[in-house]
Amino acid sequence: MAKSMQIQDVVNMSATELAAKLDESYRELFNLRFQRAGNQLTDTNSITRVRKTIARIKTVQRQRELAAQMTKAE
Repeated sequence: MAKSMQIQDVVNMSATELAAKLDESYRELFNLRFQRAGNQLTDTNSITRVRKTIARIKTVQRQRELAAQMTKAE
């Protein structure tokens, strides 16, 4: 498992990279939940790390969306 992404890593990604990473993170979270249900999960903090990565990505996407709306309104 990779260590969690820092916010600077997420901010420096393009919109397509963010969408791909978000999709990948959701798949990883899905697999981790199945491992936890089957008592096969060894690193219990991995679920928390993936959830925080998803939150960081969604936050940056929303910030960009709001910034685009602000520039459009001006």
